[in-house]
Amino acid sequence: MADTPITRDMKIEQLVELKPDAVGYLFHKNIRCIRCGEPVWDTIEEAARLKNYSESDIDELIDDLNRLS
Repeated sequence: MADTPITRDMKIEQLVELKPDAVGYLFHKNIRCIRCGEPVWDTIEEAARLKNYSESDIDELIDDLNRLS
């Protein structure tokens, strides 16, 4: 499970189960997350689009999330 790649279509809930440090990272990126008390059933891409992230911003976000331990 630790080697599961993070993808755009992954639900935030699943992301946080795999990488708990993602909560703080998403918070600093202004993306709703568990810490914020918002729903977690959006995908990472859906949540990023709600914050007007561009395609390249989303790519960078996914790359960063995959680098989290």
